[in-house]
Amino acid sequence: MHGITTTAASGYDGSGIDGKLYTTVVRTADGAPTWLDSAVSALSTYGLALFAVLMLIGWWQARTRDAGQAVKALAAPLVTLVAFAVSTVVKQAVHENRPCQSLHIITLEACPGPGDWSFPSNHATLAAAAAVALWFVAARLGVLATVIALAMTASRVWVGAHYPHDVLAGLALGALVALPLALLMARYAPTLVPLFHRTRMRPLIES
Repeated sequence: MHGITTTAASGYDGSGIDGKLYTTVVRTADGAPTWLDSAVSALSTYGLALFAVLMLIGWWQARTRDAGQAVKALAAPLVTLVAFAVSTVVKQAVHENRPCQSLHIITLEACPGPGDWSFPSNHATLAAAAAVALWFVAARLGVLATVIALAMTASRVWVGAHYPHDVLAGLALGALVALPLALLMARYAPTLVPLFHRTRMRPLIES
């Protein structure tokens, strides 16, 4: 367990929303077996890499089957990055202090410094956006990505990085941003295939 900073940044204190629930989860983590905390911490830290792997798998499979699906697979990372950009803007507008700064509680993950805002969770936003985008690439990948997204966002509360409302807002934001973009790409992906065919990017959508 790590000690935390006792001085919070001059931002919004979100502990009044679900600080008690957050404290309960973090204290449960404190008393959990070491192996469980290690596994959850690893998911919290490296979980986003799993979405990159799923996107790579989705693209590789799509390019051997359907050029239009391959275009959607290539768009998945872009959709996810747009959601991340929106989340960052919201985070800078709200300025919610990290719960470990406001509640002065010991957490599994070292407490970020002042100015590293908490709401919404960027991890949750990225996870939700990636999951939504992957549903449009392949249903199986979408199911797997959704399970990972839910587990990873829960892990962000377990390690003490976010309040529950931070990750729930991140999930909602990621899905709301990604869904219309993914629908748009699904609609226009077939019309983009000829553009790839006329350029050196053709190998990206066909094996």
